Amino acid sequence: MKNSKFAYSMMAVVLGTALMSGSALAASTTDSAGAKIDSSMKKVDNYMGDSAITAKVKSALVDDKAIKSSDISVTTNAGIVTLSGFVGSQAEAEQAVAAATKVEGVKSVSDKLHTKDSKDQSVKGYAGDSATTASVKAKLLADDIVPSRNVKVETTDGVVQLSGAVKDQAQSDRAESVAKNVAGVKSVKTDLQVAP
Repeated sequence: MKNSKFAYSMMAVVLGTALMSGSALAASTTDSAGAKIDSSMKKVDNYMGDSAITAKVKSALVDDKAIKSSDISVTTNAGIVTLSGFVGSQAEAEQAVAAATKVEGVKSVSDKLHTKDSKDQSVKGYAGDSATTASVKAKLLADDIVPSRNVKVETTDGVVQLSGAVKDQAQSDRAESVAKNVAGVKSVKTDLQVAP
């Protein structure tokens, strides 16, 4: 009789432990599912916020009388707005960036705008831009810090655009510095991505 009472007591302890473990497992599964739902909601919220920012920036560009181009694309990711496409002049590009920066919710603006070839741009201008691009590429190739094969160089009206991928911010800064010191460069736009 004592053995059966002991056996029942032990079985009660084992079952109680199993039930406690099961409810702990259920609680952690619920917490995990709750965290996944929260994460998904944040992603949806960010997406909706980015869509609203994109719409507001597009509206601001249309409303700005100094911006004549309708060939500007706007994308937003986590509050960072990217402007790409073509504008009539460097001043128009700068105005577009300024207009986008003023929009509520915009954290920063990445300027990937290009200046359209004007009708009166001469062959000399094209030759100058080609020579500038070649000079920048040569300087980057000679530099020990910048991985030049990963950096794309384009020049329009003396404005050099650097794009591609680098390992760290120091390489990005160095590439910009090298390009700025080349004769014929009016300014440098850096769209280099720092690889994680």
